[in-house]
Amino acid sequence: MRRLLLVLLLAAPLHAQTEQGTFTLYKFAAPIGKEAYRIGNEDGHLKLTSDFSFTDRGTPVPLKTTFTATSALEPLTLSLDGKSARLSPLRGSFALSNGKLTRDGKTSEVPAGFFLIDGYSPVAMQQMLMRYWLSHHRPAEIPTPSGLVHIRPSGDLTVEGNLLHGYVLTGLIWGSETLWIDDQQQLDALVSIDGEFDHFEAVRESFSPQLSTFIQQAAKNSLNALASLTAKAKQPMAKSLVVRHVTLIDGTGKPPLNDATVTVREGKISAISTGSKAVIPAGSVVVDGTGKYLIPGLWDMHAHYEQVEWGPIYLAAGVTTVRDCGNEFDFITTVSNTIASGKGIGPRVLIAGIVDSPGELTVGAVTVSTPEQAIAIVQRYKNAGALQIKIYSSMKPELVPVIAKEAHRLGMTVTGHVPIDMTTEQAVEAGFDQINHIQYPTRDLLHFKNPKDLPATFDFSTEDAQKQLALYRQHRVVFDDTIALYENIDHPASTPFEQIEPGYLKVAPQLKEALASEGQPADSPRLKLYQAMLATLRELHKEGLTIVAGTDQNIPGYSLHRELEIYVEQAGFTPMEALQAATVVPARAMGLAQNLGTVEIGKQADMVLLDADPLADIRNTRKIHTVISRGALYDPAPLWKAVDFQP
Repeated sequence: MRRLLLVLLLAAPLHAQTEQGTFTLYKFAAPIGKEAYRIGNEDGHLKLTSDFSFTDRGTPVPLKTTFTATSALEPLTLSLDGKSARLSPLRGSFALSNGKLTRDGKTSEVPAGFFLIDGYSPVAMQQMLMRYWLSHHRPAEIPTPSGLVHIRPSGDLTVEGNLLHGYVLTGLIWGSETLWIDDQQQLDALVSIDGEFDHFEAVRESFSPQLSTFIQQAAKNSLNALASLTAKAKQPMAKSLVVRHVTLIDGTGKPPLNDATVTVREGKISAISTGSKAVIPAGSVVVDGTGKYLIPGLWDMHAHYEQVEWGPIYLAAGVTTVRDCGNEFDFITTVSNTIASGKGIGPRVLIAGIVDSPGELTVGAVTVSTPEQAIAIVQRYKNAGALQIKIYSSMKPELVPVIAKEAHRLGMTVTGHVPIDMTTEQAVEAGFDQINHIQYPTRDLLHFKNPKDLPATFDFSTEDAQKQLALYRQHRVVFDDTIALYENIDHPASTPFEQIEPGYLKVAPQLKEALASEGQPADSPRLKLYQAMLATLRELHKEGLTIVAGTDQNIPGYSLHRELEIYVEQAGFTPMEALQAATVVPARAMGLAQNLGTVEIGKQADMVLLDADPLADIRNTRKIHTVISRGALYDPAPLWKAVDFQP
């Protein structure tokens, strides 16, 4: 019956009458705006107009779109004017005629079956793409200005008594998107990301109450699709695995152990020996480590695991554990549980559940305004398996001690941004155990609010600075500095970014433009701000305070290594200290050092086999030969390729 209905729809003149619709737009599952569209006939052609508008952390993001096509949905023109995200202008004019595309005045030939759509076009254009695909007999791929788009069914979903048909799209943006359409070819829900790589959803107004259902199902669909793409990169956990003739850097701080043999049984390290003392259990999978170096699996302590594609990237980069510092509740719990069950691909995911108060800079749907709400949300995160609470920027100061007290009562810790109306010192006194981003202690230790007001010299010997440092020592505060992120933003414009981070040249094509960082002009006060943040990082390290490595996304897969390089080359760490900041130190900070963080008997087999010595040159952490996560072996090259990165 469904097939007959579809045939009848496609045989008739499509959309002969006016069609109108409205989508509610969401970011991190919080409603932020609307898109209203209209489809009608004009001069014998189909014409779509869309008015897309939302507000993100106080910044308006408007986008107006006009699209025309023949009655058979062959595209003719597309114009876009506005933004796709706060910092992402989206303007362009496209015209398609006789196999030639004119884009902003420049003409080029395009292949047959070409469709006009931009990567972050409004939702109504995704709907038109689906109608084009269906009416053209579901081609294997559709060429577009963004590249080749692939569409595959992902299963039906019944929502409020309505049968919706799910599809996964790849190639339009980096990573996969999931959408659902009904038998009338109306798009009812889209789960995607925006131009800032943050969670973005659009749901037809009548289905808005079912947003969480769509988010959970999209995560499962994407994980399933990714598992098949990365299957050849993984050698499943063997009953017995042996890495022999390797130089072991176990992460404890002990000197390297030469000609070591590390034996793993059922995912845990069962023996460590040297030379002729090694005993190889019968039937073991044996990895020859001759000339190589074995280190603990790396940790990224400031992740935002917003797409399932991050999973292969983390593993390819040697990261076996991440702390997710703020995400959509339904998405991250689905991803974390799926990976933990062995059905998905990615590192171990530790959740820091994000919470904010309503305000202009609020992010996400999880907000609290009263003590009762604050206590309830901490309990909800605890029940979902979160180890921490992450407080965000708009949190009411009076609610911080309420959240911290309940979190501590439940055995959780508290991390986050220092709220707008608080200092770092006040946040720690109110119950923060950890601080995200070096910008906050830099501001408060050096007593400035605006980069233009930075002091001529960075003096940490003042009475107030010493008082703050003493407080941080007393409370054993943990800092995840994300210094590589600030280097990305604040490096001199005269230095090409790829000289700082060569990994930028290997990212997926759809990401390069978005990740490109021009840096700061010679007269920008932010150049000095970066030096102030570096000086603060050096001071915290000199004072013996706890530093853990984290990236806040930045350049996927590469920025954690850059973080360690900055520690050694600019912040006074030894290579061993830098390595520990991404292994045993975060394991201790998260209360998991009994099972993770070092290569020792009885611990989980999370390890990275390197082709060169990281203690001789910290940049050698990039030279990854094999990754071992929970006892399973991973080859980095196919993992990179699965998400369109160059190995």
